[in-house]
Amino acid sequence: MVVGEFTQESDLLVVGGGPGGYHAAFRAASHGIKTTIIESTPALGGVCLHEGCIPSKTYLAMIETVHAARHARSMGIEFAKPKFNLEGIRAWKAGVVEKLAGGLDSLCKKHSVERITGRATFEDAKFVKVTGSEISRVRFRRAIIATGSRSATIPGLELDSPRVLTSRTALELEDVPKTLLVIGGGYIGLELGQVYAGLGSKVTVVEMTSGLLPGADGDLVRPLRQRLNEDFEEICLDTRVTAMSEVKGAIELTFEGKNPPKSSRFDKVLVSVGRVPNSKDLGLEKAGVEVDERGFIKVDARLRTSAERIYAIGDVIGNPMLAHKAMHEGAVAADCIAGKNTVFEPRAIPAVVFTDPEIAWAGVTETEAKERGLEVVVKKTPWSSSGRAVAIGRTDGRTKMIFDKASTRLIGLGMTGPHAGEMISEGVLAIEMGAVAYDIASTIHPHPTLSEMMGEVAEMMEMPK
Repeated sequence: MVVGEFTQESDLLVVGGGPGGYHAAFRAASHGIKTTIIESTPALGGVCLHEGCIPSKTYLAMIETVHAARHARSMGIEFAKPKFNLEGIRAWKAGVVEKLAGGLDSLCKKHSVERITGRATFEDAKFVKVTGSEISRVRFRRAIIATGSRSATIPGLELDSPRVLTSRTALELEDVPKTLLVIGGGYIGLELGQVYAGLGSKVTVVEMTSGLLPGADGDLVRPLRQRLNEDFEEICLDTRVTAMSEVKGAIELTFEGKNPPKSSRFDKVLVSVGRVPNSKDLGLEKAGVEVDERGFIKVDARLRTSAERIYAIGDVIGNPMLAHKAMHEGAVAADCIAGKNTVFEPRAIPAVVFTDPEIAWAGVTETEAKERGLEVVVKKTPWSSSGRAVAIGRTDGRTKMIFDKASTRLIGLGMTGPHAGEMISEGVLAIEMGAVAYDIASTIHPHPTLSEMMGEVAEMMEMPK
């Protein structure tokens, strides 16, 4: 077969094989829709599986073990100082990724989803051109764009050097630099910062705003900040990088702001200042797909773009850029294509920062409630009153709940502490179901657990004034 001569047809074409893309493909196939998925890399899973969520959480789990061993000293248990075998660490991470990628291959076969490895660009609203594949074109009846996002750069500070890391190259873990500067105090920077600090790097964080994790609730961030003050060399808020250059054996930087770092030279620098959508060079204009001024594809509540037969999901349509949001959108888009009357309208999308301690939240934050003029009642408690937290020596956590004042309906929830990400789902369900304080307070939570703090905070709303 000559490359570039074969045109294939598909009822549904999914462009992008990340969490949103493969979830949409499997869902559509389960409806009996002939589905094809085009992914530019050999394996499904996207950034989340290969360069993001899974590798970073694998490393964080390793560092959690190190922290637990260190913490055990206060319980009367002594462990030897850990030794790090980077080759073994990388091999474990690679094995995790390989196993999950293999599972996606199996699901493709199970659902009879056809895969094409190549890069797709739209020729119009019916055809895509495929480069890097024997199949040169695909004619589709419907399409879902799920091309994700990539790391943002700082305009004017782009530097082509192996000493300047992105979230992707940082996960390759080629070595452990003696000193590491993290530019950006968001969740990616803090998670990777804790990984490198746990491995022995002296980590400094520079954040241009006045607080870590911009947008997160300050009450929830405070316990994490206390921990990071111990893990990191410096946390420099209200400060930004204005210049960056490579000198012999290091990166030299200049700073502007209230709290510049003590040092201007670092062995390596991690740039973690957010992500931008992968919407360029897709031929979207030829297909009649509109994007906004930031490059995000415009969609309606059914995830349809301005081109009637083309849908879009995930990071490429806007914030929050979360894998679980993309997966849910993928299911909604596939259901709509299958003829079901459904829309994407969650009351709450949970967010989790997998630092130690973890931070998780969903629904309206206290700040958002004030900005929107909502009449709310805020109830919160530290975990110092939790028997389970005291037993495991982790009283640095807290639970916070936001109720509508008139109805006592739960509209927001946040927590900080170990396993917060595992516990947030109860709150998400409560918000989705319109639960009021009594519903949560009267639900029997097992004792002693960290999750029972939700019930205790809800009980505060039921106590006599």
